[in-house]
Amino acid sequence: MRAPESSAVTHCRRATARATVDLVTTPIDATSTPAWTELTALKEALVPDLRGWFADDPGRVERFSFELADLHVDLSKNLIDDAIVAALVRLAEETGVAERYAAMLRGEHINTTEDRAVLHTALRRPAGASPALVVDGQQVDHDVQEVLEAMSAFADRVRSGEWTGITGKKVQTIVNIGIGGSDLGPVMISAALEPFGGDIEARFVSNIDPFDLAHKTKGLDPETTLFIVASKTFTTLETLTNARLARDWLWAGLEASGAIGPSTGSGTDAEAQRTDAVAHHFVAVSTALDKVAAFGIDTANAFGFWDWVGGRYSVDSAIGLSLMIEFGPESFRELLAGFHAVDEHVASTPIERNVPVLMGLLNVWYTNFLGAQSHAVLPYAQQLSRFAAYLQQLTMESNGKSVRWDGSPVTSETGEIFWGEPGTNGQHAFYQLIHQGTRLIPADFIAFANPAYPLADDGRDVHGLFLANFLAQTKALAFGKTAEEVEAEGTTGALVAARTFAGNRPTTSIFAPALTPRTLGELIALYEHITFTQGVIWGINSFDQWGVELGKQLALQIAPAVEGDQAAFDAQDASTRALLEYYRAHRR
Repeated sequence: MRAPESSAVTHCRRATARATVDLVTTPIDATSTPAWTELTALKEALVPDLRGWFADDPGRVERFSFELADLHVDLSKNLIDDAIVAALVRLAEETGVAERYAAMLRGEHINTTEDRAVLHTALRRPAGASPALVVDGQQVDHDVQEVLEAMSAFADRVRSGEWTGITGKKVQTIVNIGIGGSDLGPVMISAALEPFGGDIEARFVSNIDPFDLAHKTKGLDPETTLFIVASKTFTTLETLTNARLARDWLWAGLEASGAIGPSTGSGTDAEAQRTDAVAHHFVAVSTALDKVAAFGIDTANAFGFWDWVGGRYSVDSAIGLSLMIEFGPESFRELLAGFHAVDEHVASTPIERNVPVLMGLLNVWYTNFLGAQSHAVLPYAQQLSRFAAYLQQLTMESNGKSVRWDGSPVTSETGEIFWGEPGTNGQHAFYQLIHQGTRLIPADFIAFANPAYPLADDGRDVHGLFLANFLAQTKALAFGKTAEEVEAEGTTGALVAARTFAGNRPTTSIFAPALTPRTLGELIALYEHITFTQGVIWGINSFDQWGVELGKQLALQIAPAVEGDQAAFDAQDASTRALLEYYRAHRR
């Protein structure tokens, strides 16, 4: 196997314990490194004073601000100084972050529990990238571009009206049926890039709750609806259940309109019409062609991806087919270019200027040394209303682990609880806790200089007012308000304490000119590499998700009990039996 060697390795050739360790099979215990010891001492000596730090250090903002492709990232309001950052950089060096990134790019099997390469970065390598990437005998670049070209051709057919439903009508709505990584990325990006869409609407079904499918198909015309069933193995319980329900909805609607004959009609003709309807109204994102065909989907309309693409890293693969149809192949390519720009930054930038690595290190600082347990992501862009939900899977499924990649127990706290809502909605909900609560909650604030829809209110730029809130919140969190300042405004007594803000609440500000396909790709890749960095520091495999399996297995065992099987009921624990009895008593 071969791939371009990450030049970050060149920047990090310092003599550390990692030199004798195989980073694919054996993680370095971060807590045993000199840098960890140094960071522990720095934490003990830390007296946060953002007011004083800014007053005494005129160069602080410039020193802790960075450009990452089209993103401007300001880390200056974090609880760091030069010594802390230097120690964090040494921690990355001593745990082999750059070397493991290079191993990932080469296609080494860093997903140890599944014995797989991790190559989501290959999905956004530009056509003709050199040297060509060959992993485990697979011509990766060739295969990726082949699927992209097939997706583009299909998207163009749908968008132009060449592809039609069974009655010859142009597709007006696409409904993506998937769950987890087959849903969260597409649904988030669809909302984020809404201003770039055309005349085809996209909807997304994920939950097995019958309400989801019923709600998402409400008001749709079966004759102009195209379903995309996204499941790599074509066995995912929720996805296949919803796909069958969608097929039933299609048949019922087409029968009602007279587009196809009734299912009670003459066997061969009725069945042929129903088969033809599925072929016109369903396509698949899957590599299980036999199962796709068995469902009734023409395998020529199945778009595949590979085992080295994890679900939560797959939105830039064929999983993004709905996005390519909604926004067009050119916009999708711009999205990929944004991803790739950040990949290149990570591979070629020294750690001390490497933005995703630095932000990952900051998260380690807050989690392992300052006791933070959660992390807020607060986009000042309503279009990013699903961004926090997307990051929850990316970060918490990746790094919510208690064993390291060699099977040994972790040696420190791992993972963060990611959450958030767009501003200014959050200001009227949970910001109180961030400002004056007792918990340390690092927060990332994201904003864009230019709005998708510029509007004025009585001659006043509404977006400017919106961004004034973005700027004010990070200022208030950093610098607070002293009792003396409160008293100077005329407040006395017990109200003084209530209106005092401690400040020193850490934030990162991420600014971009506008929310475009390219900047969105950059933003997503930024958090992918933040997550990667933390996983390496903690020695965990960020690319498996065995924790989601047990509940799925038990659901299959409990389902017969829900349906009335007495033996399955008797096999449950006392609490589950009591809940089943409640269900039976109240189900109409």
